[in-house]
Amino acid sequence: MGKIHLLMRKEELDTEKLEDKVVIVLDILLATTTVVTVLEHGAKEVIPVLDEEEARQKAKVYSAGEHLLAGEYQGKTIDGFLDPGPTFLKEKVKGKTVILSTTNGTVAIRKAAGAEKVYIGAFLNGERVAQKIVSDHHDQTILIVCSGSGGAFNLEDFYGAGYLSHCLVRHQRQPWELTDAAQAALLFYQSRKGQGESVLKCSRVGQILTRHGFGHEVLYAAERDAAQVVPYLTEEGTIRVCAQPVRHQT
Repeated sequence: MGKIHLLMRKEELDTEKLEDKVVIVLDILLATTTVVTVLEHGAKEVIPVLDEEEARQKAKVYSAGEHLLAGEYQGKTIDGFLDPGPTFLKEKVKGKTVILSTTNGTVAIRKAAGAEKVYIGAFLNGERVAQKIVSDHHDQTILIVCSGSGGAFNLEDFYGAGYLSHCLVRHQRQPWELTDAAQAALLFYQSRKGQGESVLKCSRVGQILTRHGFGHEVLYAAERDAAQVVPYLTEEGTIRVCAQPVRHQT
């Protein structure tokens, strides 16, 4: 029987216990929503980095026009980088490598790198990720990792984890074993089903983004299943799209 567990913050990741786990990383506002969006719109790959310094080092191997630097630190766009908002980036990325630095989401992805497989999830591709998991990992332990923010729990990631759990349960032919944390997220999502915009808007990060003129990014991040891609972290540390189409289970 497959099992679904949930971590509320990236700081809870134990890198020594990841070897046989399948991880889905969530940073709904906004890093994983950005990753899904730029790959859906034709970016060649995304390189998730820990900070500005690593991003600039990575950029040195690329010629002008081959890549984009995008990122924020503590919510502020890094000097010389593009804003990492998904709707801002999506028309600029076709054929390019996107080097992405964020305070939480890209750090969570990097911390999960020791897992057997690492997928990148968002509301945009929740159904597709669930179909891929059910197809390829239905009898394994699935660890949903909420990035959180500055070491704190984030409501939007918890709601997103509930949506992913909902999709996984719906597509799986055999029952999953859900831990209490995963069950709590599922019950929360089911109690607020169809209210993604309002949940994200009332979250702390959602309120901050809205106050600073990025309310459109909050609403965009709440869109469900508008993307077809299932991004995963390669052994080389880049994020690419799964090559094979996801096989529908229902």
